[in-house]
Amino acid sequence: MFVEGEMAVYPAHGVGVIESIETKTVAGMDQSFYMMRIIDNDMKIMIPTASSDNVGLRAIIDQTEVEAVLDILRERDMELGSQTWNRRYRDYMEKIKTGSVYEVAVVLRDLFLLSVDKDLSYGERKMKDTAKNLLVKELSIARDMDEGKTARQIEQLFS
Repeated sequence: MFVEGEMAVYPAHGVGVIESIETKTVAGMDQSFYMMRIIDNDMKIMIPTASSDNVGLRAIIDQTEVEAVLDILRERDMELGSQTWNRRYRDYMEKIKTGSVYEVAVVLRDLFLLSVDKDLSYGERKMKDTAKNLLVKELSIARDMDEGKTARQIEQLFS
């Protein structure tokens, strides 16, 4: 259960603020909704409170989980498959849609490592940027740190 003013993560869209909790009549029934504003683009989302877990709405990770995310980004001992770019794209999109910060970290790491060996497709480059932006925003909030500094730290992990 979230409260007004609390920050949360909505899968594939990133960090947002629960601006209010409102009751609306939908299909003749009163339902309670989180009214969430995504920080990056000011998009407003109505999320039924009863099914917020099902859609993947979750709290910002805490300080102790940040290191686990950074460990995923540091990992270099894994096998990059030989899938076609469109199959890889679908797999990575599924990971981003889970809303898991760990899955988003895997996508960023894999796409970065892949970009060292070959040119990424336009879609993969865009997805890499999306994954990076999602991580930067959440890690910055979790660590109470400037987003620019967090972005530089992530970039240093890959240099």
